[in-house]
Amino acid sequence: MAALRISVDPIENNCSEREIIEGKLALDDKDILELGCGRADLTRLIARGGPRRRVLALEVDEIQHAKNLTLTDLPNVEFKLAGAQAIPVATASIDVVFMFKSLHHVPLDVMETALHEVARVLRPGGYAYLSEPIFAGAFNDILKIFHNEQRVRAAAFAAITAVVASGALESAEQIFFNAPLHFPNFEAFDRQVIGVTHTRHVLTPATYAEVRASFAQHMGTEGVRFPQPLRVDLLRKPV
Repeated sequence: MAALRISVDPIENNCSEREIIEGKLALDDKDILELGCGRADLTRLIARGGPRRRVLALEVDEIQHAKNLTLTDLPNVEFKLAGAQAIPVATASIDVVFMFKSLHHVPLDVMETALHEVARVLRPGGYAYLSEPIFAGAFNDILKIFHNEQRVRAAAFAAITAVVASGALESAEQIFFNAPLHFPNFEAFDRQVIGVTHTRHVLTPATYAEVRASFAQHMGTEGVRFPQPLRVDLLRKPV
């Protein structure tokens, strides 16, 4: 069984999350569940990436879920309003579960419950792909000015360790990489990060000015590009 750890070394692997997914998982003709699909950006990539992929995408943010229901270009995706701690699907009915930077948004007191729910719905031999941001990097330094996620991210990694220790899921592999984040200007950062509907951010004028000034320090001719360090835990349901 692979050891679970948090990387403290500089990460040299720069790639998109899509490259990691396609390199590690066979998704064609599979029943796929995504927990916390957000704006459905990665949902779209998964659903369109190959034939006969059946995707169920769950979201707890009612505002975003309502927007997802208006999408007409994803006929093989079903959107539902539900959380990871109570997944509305049958036991052993899913081949692959994805959580893209969403485990740390699950309430602390039900994080482990959520991962045991993931284990419940997976078929034996099925995989859970859990990507979580590491508490490091320039993007994180700006984010923590108004939304410090150190505690919840540590709790997410602890929950993964706990579910593996329980035997409900086993660690198949850990992958560390830098995923690209691009914002053409501060207005895009404001809209996409500060203004997300799943978390209410209330910034004082002084804090808002500090965030804007910190963002401006990274501004280039094409906006700001951040390498966001991520850890992927690829877990497998025991056969």
